[in-house]
Amino acid sequence: MNRMEAEFSNLVKAYRKRHMGKGPERVTTTFCKCWAICEMAGNLSPVEKFMAKTGDGRQMLRTARTEMVKEMYRDHPPVEMEELLGAKFVQLFVDIDIEQDLGMSVFVFDQDLEKKFGGK
Repeated sequence: MNRMEAEFSNLVKAYRKRHMGKGPERVTTTFCKCWAICEMAGNLSPVEKFMAKTGDGRQMLRTARTEMVKEMYRDHPPVEMEELLGAKFVQLFVDIDIEQDLGMSVFVFDQDLEKKFGGK
């Protein structure tokens, strides 16, 4: 990660902690075109890990974790991220693998972040 990708990762972690009560333990960000692609590990709380022991629990957590996160960003636009990047947040795509406790978020912005910040 370059410096801007690392700073973006820190903002994602802080944003999730502020709005969800727990942020991921590790976030790795890669800028690709107008996307900030974030890989997140260590997302689940101890209670969620307990719930994930059953198939129904895993499905409920996956739905809650994906839909809740998208709604959270709609209700609380990521102003700090926009200020850091000097770009407007457009859309968010989210998925999580409950069994591996790995999540992916693809933030879409109105500018080519890879060109702007040099990518990798």
